[in-house]
Amino acid sequence: MFKVVALGFSQEFERWTDALNTAKSLMPQCKSLTQDIRVYLCDELIWLYSREYKYPQYIGAGTYNRLARLFTQEALEEGAAEE
Repeated sequence: MFKVVALGFSQEFERWTDALNTAKSLMPQCKSLTQDIRVYLCDELIWLYSREYKYPQYIGAGTYNRLARLFTQEALEEGAAEE
């Protein structure tokens, strides 16, 4: 279960793709260095965006690779469901 948390916003998602798209849609709302957007997998912080960094940060060893594989798997499942 993924959870997206930002100032005044919190929502849970079953799929990584949905959580990532929601987090990216919230990025323009981060106006100051103290605001951020976080994505958690269960209780583990895995993705963080703030104005402090140019790009979002993937937190933890191997997190980017694990989430990239999950993204690919979800895209394949979505493509198979459309056929």
